[in-house]
Amino acid sequence: MPELDGPDAPADIDLGGGVAFLHTPSIPSRGGLALTHGAGGNCESPLLQRIASVWAAAGFTVLRFDLPFRVRKPKGPPHPSRAAEDRLGIASAVDRLRAETSGFIAFGGHSYGGRQGSMIAAERPGLVDGLVLTSYPLHPPGKPDKARTQHLPELRTPTVVVHGTKDPFGTTTELTAALALVPAPTELVDIEGAGHDLAPMKYDAATKTLAGAASLFGAPTPDSSVVVPLFDPSR
Repeated sequence: MPELDGPDAPADIDLGGGVAFLHTPSIPSRGGLALTHGAGGNCESPLLQRIASVWAAAGFTVLRFDLPFRVRKPKGPPHPSRAAEDRLGIASAVDRLRAETSGFIAFGGHSYGGRQGSMIAAERPGLVDGLVLTSYPLHPPGKPDKARTQHLPELRTPTVVVHGTKDPFGTTTELTAALALVPAPTELVDIEGAGHDLAPMKYDAATKTLAGAASLFGAPTPDSSVVVPLFDPSR
């Protein structure tokens, strides 16, 4: 999917030497989304471009960026020994986004990127106000005994997970059980028939990320001691 041209085109920005795009809404920004990719792709994937367009149209500033492993090499998966660098890259992108806009700040990540984002959010409570994770890789395909849930009991950030019912990285039942470990509000959005890539043009997964966020983040927080900016794409 080629990048847009014209007044709605995202701006290329410098972010640690990698590819990054800043989508600026045509109305005053009401918040932001830092958005990144999975292990096999980059920030120019059709899914990420669609999510960025949908959120920007709703009034959010979107920073779509490559993870450090993709900056180091144009192809191939990340090495597990350097995953901490990808988490630091996410934190740096969030800091850059906060310099561009205020209001509700969310992080969105696909597969590996979403998992690393949830891990840094567990390590750093308050890094973002909400998580929007697409195709969370709960376990390697065919290996449900190797669930990647160790950090979930420490995750105190409200989390939306958008999941395809044919995703081999986790079933709806398995993801529901995993999200029950999170001591924060969560919402699982199932897309019937979708696989791990969510086929964004077929299933309109991007719109579902925004709808899930509005459903979960737009609700009052049960902890009145925590002040979170209002998530309201309708105003």
